Amino acid sequence: MPESAHEIHARAVDALRSPAVHEWGTWPFEGPVRPRALAAPGPEPQRDGEDGVDCSACAKPDSDYVWTDDRWRLMALEPTGLPLILILEPRAHHDGPADLPDDLAREQGIMLGRVERAVLSVGEIGRVHIGRWGEGAAHLHWWFIARPAGLPQLASSMAEIWDDVLPPTPHEVWRENVARVAEAMQRG
Repeated sequence: MPESAHEIHARAVDALRSPAVHEWGTWPFEGPVRPRALAAPGPEPQRDGEDGVDCSACAKPDSDYVWTDDRWRLMALEPTGLPLILILEPRAHHDGPADLPDDLAREQGIMLGRVERAVLSVGEIGRVHIGRWGEGAAHLHWWFIARPAGLPQLASSMAEIWDDVLPPTPHEVWRENVARVAEAMQRG
């Protein structure tokens, strides 16, 4: 039987560990860290668009996206420290991969590869990290995080933190990166 949140909390609250992240080559900060106190279990927070009600993603016009078709939309986040961060969403409201009808789930796999190839077409991209969290919004969305080639220190799960540490990509470079992705998506 799986542990409940209360059981996990009781077991862990006084036994938290500090990982040796300061020894990792990808950790963006100097010195040791210590964990925050583990908060008591509580209710799950309300997410934007829960059960398809008042969903921000559903309400966005296609003009907010760099590429759309009849079933998918691709949005670029404003310039951040990494070359590009994109969000792929199904046009219809679905909460997660388990919620997709089979035909859209199959198409999703093709779309993940298509968007990754489009991001790689920008050039100078070492890796494209693809993730799905869904903690803040109930409309399924896939993150595409472009790590620059030649900067392996920004690798893996630390890329997201480095994105906030690095200064934003110059707007003109970002616009060109987005245009290359949009062009690659149009070509298919």
